[in-house]
Amino acid sequence: MGIREQARQMKLDSPKMMSAPLEQRNDALARIADALRKNANEIFEANAKDMAAAEQNGVAKTIQKRLRYNEGKLNDNIAGLEQLQELPDPIGKILMQRELDEGLVLTRVSCPIGVIGVIFEARPDALVQISSLCIKSGNCAILKGGKETSNSNRVLFRIVHQAAVDAGLPDSCLVQAEQHSEIDELLQCDGDVDLLIPRGSNQFVSYIMNNTKIPVMGHSSGVCHVYVDKDANQDMAVKVAVDSKTQYPAVCNAAETLLVNRDIAGEFLPKVAKAMHDKGVTFKGTDEAREMVGESTECESIADDEFSTEYGDLMMSVKVVADVREAVDHINMYGSHHTDSIITNNDDTADYFMAMVDSAGVYRNCSTRFADGFRYGFGAEVGISTGKLHARGPVGLDGLETYKYRLIGHGDIVDDYATGKKQFHFKDLA
Repeated sequence: MGIREQARQMKLDSPKMMSAPLEQRNDALARIADALRKNANEIFEANAKDMAAAEQNGVAKTIQKRLRYNEGKLNDNIAGLEQLQELPDPIGKILMQRELDEGLVLTRVSCPIGVIGVIFEARPDALVQISSLCIKSGNCAILKGGKETSNSNRVLFRIVHQAAVDAGLPDSCLVQAEQHSEIDELLQCDGDVDLLIPRGSNQFVSYIMNNTKIPVMGHSSGVCHVYVDKDANQDMAVKVAVDSKTQYPAVCNAAETLLVNRDIAGEFLPKVAKAMHDKGVTFKGTDEAREMVGESTECESIADDEFSTEYGDLMMSVKVVADVREAVDHINMYGSHHTDSIITNNDDTADYFMAMVDSAGVYRNCSTRFADGFRYGFGAEVGISTGKLHARGPVGLDGLETYKYRLIGHGDIVDDYATGKKQFHFKDLA
């Protein structure tokens, strides 16, 4: 059965998934966690094949780190599943209740989106995160992972899907697409697929957006910034900047640009440059920044059009700015509206930054790497959205819900109100 036919079956079965009791969905999550533990060796063996192929094909070391699925990643997945079970049911939340007239009550209630297609980068742990979030939120999901982790994904999907079915969920609650050609087939499933969430390069996400009628949610790049203000604690600033860049440089919430206030740049840049250099980071900076960094640390020249580069590696852009206003202007012009952080002890400066930076995540005195569904307490995330409609930032359970209006009356008709026989008496209910 092709993706079109499977998407059609999913659409027909999605009401069953939407109406599955919370206890059943949580049981599926518990079964997945248990199955991951029991089948750990099989998962690791499959991942070893993917890692060997990546090494043979010359895949960058930073990318290989994302491909690896080891004991730590397994434990993180299980912790996410356990956290997800503890979260309240996102389905059926009363978001508004209003009496239009006596006995005529309108209620806005949260409900699942329906059928979601997720095309994600080569991270095996993402398959578990995405599928578990879709299960908890009552959505069916078509999952397409990267070819670099095809062996890992195949084993993980089989384990997750079987656990969900064993819990009594529909067989079509999850579908795995494995062939690259199936992406284009998926893009043509408007009418059956309600939402697409692509996770990958700028070029890839743009391709998805330009070749489908299905609504797309996600982000095309992660150009995050750390701005070190003149009123910053410099030791704190070094620690936060280094963590933002080096803790996991291949991911979208790693910082790509360091902005430093001119009043402290001469003192601060050599400090942070040494700390970054010790972690293997190379700078690309403006002439002013390069001069302040000094000859002891490598700092290549940068052109203005390179400030929008997402390196995904141990490379970082550096620029000296006059004040917080110039920093904000730079971020809004060159950033990707993902996550940006200011390091300062000045409340007024911080308030300006956090109000004026147009990003999904705006931080003060902390690492950009906190932009993550698990770290937000969402259990996990299907991705991070830099758009402003429906969901923004790490997309957890609430981001996978929409809502419907329920209106309950007693034979009420519009003609009575149109002719003046009755009048509306709007009253919001507790």
